[in-house]
Amino acid sequence: MTVLGIGGTLRPGSSSEQALRIALSAAAQRGADTEILTARDLHFPMYDPGDGPLDPAAKRFIDAVRRADGLIIATPGYHGGTSGLLKNALDYLQELAADPAPYLDGKAVGCLVTASGWQAGGTTLTSLRATVHSLRGWPTPLGVVINSSDRPFGPDGTPADAKIAGQLTTLGEQVFWFARAQLAVAS
Repeated sequence: MTVLGIGGTLRPGSSSEQALRIALSAAAQRGADTEILTARDLHFPMYDPGDGPLDPAAKRFIDAVRRADGLIIATPGYHGGTSGLLKNALDYLQELAADPAPYLDGKAVGCLVTASGWQAGGTTLTSLRATVHSLRGWPTPLGVVINSSDRPFGPDGTPADAKIAGQLTTLGEQVFWFARAQLAVAS
């Protein structure tokens, strides 16, 4: 089983990337193989359906999503919504429309938001969950919002608060357990 982590910001070590790595680690501790595509890996042209061959980075992204049994998507909350970079990457999932399981059909998707304030975090989480639903994915029961203005991570990347650590662990575990159940049904 593979759980794919997607997101972060272009800034290495951003709070959303740190949170994503912790949630992925929880899935790995349960037995999942994990892969991560950070924002630096999602830097490809704006999606234009039918615009010829895919950019190699976009093709790598599409192939990774196609292989994944579950996903964890992390985004910063920019003005109440996901980052443009992440939204563009999710638009590329249109390339999966003709697959036997189109888009994110049947895949557990953990939704994770970091924002400099609770209001932006809440609206961004709602937006991300709606996008996952539109792509036929199954958002996990727990969606995590982290207020990055509270300095949620120490210099070594560990959560500064046990509650954040617990939420990120639960998110990774929920993706793992749902993906495992889906694989058992498909067998």
